[in-house]
Amino acid sequence: MQNKIKDSLIELQNKPLQIQNKTFHSRLMLGTGKYKNLKDAQKSIYTSNTEIVTVAIRRAQKAKILGKSNLIDGLNWKKLWLLPNTAGCETSEEAIRIASLGREMAKRLGQTDNSFIKLEVISDTQYLLPDPIGTLKAAEYLIRKKFTVLPYISPDPILAKQLEEIGCSTIMPLGSPIGSGQGLQNILNLKIIIENAKIPVIIDAGIGTASEANQAMELGASGVLLNTAVAKSLHPEYMAKAMKLGVISGRIAYLAGRMNINKQAEPSSPKHDISYQ
Repeated sequence: MQNKIKDSLIELQNKPLQIQNKTFHSRLMLGTGKYKNLKDAQKSIYTSNTEIVTVAIRRAQKAKILGKSNLIDGLNWKKLWLLPNTAGCETSEEAIRIASLGREMAKRLGQTDNSFIKLEVISDTQYLLPDPIGTLKAAEYLIRKKFTVLPYISPDPILAKQLEEIGCSTIMPLGSPIGSGQGLQNILNLKIIIENAKIPVIIDAGIGTASEANQAMELGASGVLLNTAVAKSLHPEYMAKAMKLGVISGRIAYLAGRMNINKQAEPSSPKHDISYQ
């Protein structure tokens, strides 16, 4: 019986993450900003075993114009899937324009069928909180243009459901503000979003260490996207490995199902013998 349960858990853990018509075996996604150097970024991405790497289109375009070293040119895109993002866009119109550049970028890397876009519309310059109205407006347009839209939002269950209903391929609620390392600050809302969703829910932003990535997965999230926690750690490659293991163990713990929380203690050695079947 125990072997059957073990085999079932392994089968569930190995079940790929499905986003639209694309499957992924890793549930950890990494960003490409804030690294000290190209070498740290490359090693971290390789060590994490991630399959999805998100790149800020505006930053990549600027680096190209200035002739600076570009991480895009230093990665093997035959093994990685590009997730362009619209970071830095303050309006829906700007995000739509940048998304089109992202699709062209993917094609130039040989991913001709890649229409993924991480949609960010952020007009709040202090806390970098996403604009719900601008995000919804841009998502509607991009979906009509056959983009696979992964919107970044505050943990708002109503907005999450609206975005799912108009055709978004995942929901990406923040754990806490971008780059803050505060961990998961609104667990109740995240739980509601996960419970209500029929599409993958990826916790994005605010995760600072592996235990928080683990916690996100234990809630039932389909995956985790992070950047600063790895890029700004003392040893990015080690942190990338820790994040990989945190996501895997959190996923397995979620599938296993935690014990009930009791108000009183319960002895681990019962008074009467238990016969195992």
